Amino acid sequence: MRRANRLSARRKSATAAPALVQRDWQLPVYRDDPIEPVSHEGVEAVHNAAMRVLEEIGIEFLHEDALAVLKREGCKVEGENVKMGRDFVMEKLKSAPETFTITPANPDRALTIGGRHFVYGNVSSPPNATDIDRGRRMGNREDFQNFLKLTHYFNCIHFAGGYPVEPVDLHFSTRHLDALYDKLTLTDKVIHTYSLGTVLVEDAIEMVRISCGVSDEEFDEKPRFYTNINSSSPLKHDWPMLDGAMRLAGRNQPVIVTPFTLAGAMAPITMAGAVTQQTAEALAAIALLQCVRPGAPVVMGAYTSNVDMKTGAPAFGTPEAVRAMQLSGQMARFYKLPLRAQNSCAGNFPDGQAIAETMNSLWAAMTSGTNVVYHGAGWLEGGLAASYEKFVIDCELIQQMMAYNDGIGVTDEDLAVDAIAEVGPTGHFFGAEHTQSRYSTEFYQPFLSDIRNFETWDEAGAPKQYEHANRLWKQILGEFEPPKMDEGARAELVEFVERRKREGGAPTNF
Repeated sequence: MRRANRLSARRKSATAAPALVQRDWQLPVYRDDPIEPVSHEGVEAVHNAAMRVLEEIGIEFLHEDALAVLKREGCKVEGENVKMGRDFVMEKLKSAPETFTITPANPDRALTIGGRHFVYGNVSSPPNATDIDRGRRMGNREDFQNFLKLTHYFNCIHFAGGYPVEPVDLHFSTRHLDALYDKLTLTDKVIHTYSLGTVLVEDAIEMVRISCGVSDEEFDEKPRFYTNINSSSPLKHDWPMLDGAMRLAGRNQPVIVTPFTLAGAMAPITMAGAVTQQTAEALAAIALLQCVRPGAPVVMGAYTSNVDMKTGAPAFGTPEAVRAMQLSGQMARFYKLPLRAQNSCAGNFPDGQAIAETMNSLWAAMTSGTNVVYHGAGWLEGGLAASYEKFVIDCELIQQMMAYNDGIGVTDEDLAVDAIAEVGPTGHFFGAEHTQSRYSTEFYQPFLSDIRNFETWDEAGAPKQYEHANRLWKQILGEFEPPKMDEGARAELVEFVERRKREGGAPTNF
């Protein structure tokens, strides 16, 4: 829903200047058709190859209940290896919704997933935090909370993904309780839970239910939050991920299935081969989830990139990764499934390399028709660090992507023939009424990029972009105000967390 452009409402007083002027909260919709790097025959070829993997090679499911479900459905189960026919897979995909809506406690933050909609989330799961003042350090709860505050502040970040940095100062058995409490109280956006064991997932379900103020039956009526699982490439789905995915699917909560297929390492070195394996691994789990609950909301994740063949290190934002993402988009549309991508880079500092790789990743998501962009803001070091400065820079880039998607109008006012006649061959357009009535709204206004000329910029001390970002994140955190929350729900959450801590939390061996 669009509102009149305004200064950020998150200011400490009516007279305090906000950290920045940003775009309003909106759920963007693609105007342009996606890029398709292969023909329809090429899509059929990848599909047939993926079906051969499922039929002839099989996927390992390291979960006894998953094996029992698939055996009951007629799949060929030999130990932990499952072979499933293409007719079975395609029949199961028919029940998966093409679009669905996730509604958190604040219904104004509901997200439509699928179709031509696209949304962005924050960086998820790095073990380290970094900024240019304190350098690199292990993640802790303070950094965890700070990144959640940035997640809530920026309107272009639509959902909170996994932990924006791992709070390693919290004991693992109860970490999820504190982390989920922080998520549910520091932002009112859609949140994620990890599928890392039965108790952890059941605790998450209960905490989200409490925050929404609904009964168990009402909770199951529609999606409230989501999880993401990764296959253990090549050709394997492990116990914790499967257990959590099946539990959430059984409660009608969305599951994103994302194989992490690095070409040349955990997948074939060719992009077509890597996407073939990615497709097979994703569809195998999605078919299982549709057996657990027909119609359960699912997303087909795509995380095919390549490795540096000299060192074996993962590479991100490469030309090959862009093409793989575009091909993945073709496959998702072929199966009529929503698609997940990510904003990733290999750079170790928020410099030119990191930004170039980030732009490639964002462009890959945009041109593939991706619906859910994971790791949208803050990713650095190949996902090993969450960067405060990179978070702010990424939000600038995301806003530019959204502005690009605004498109071009061709009304009489847009075509401006009267303005051209008014100015004629000897005037200029700065003073034209057509310009004066639009000068503050017609162009995208960056909050971070410095477009002053060299002399003005140099006289100001020649500030670098990451230095400006450093000042902004500090100001944002200084003016942060948490979202409103029902006090009864908050009290019930506190009681639940304290009780579950007394009970010992979650076992560390799942």
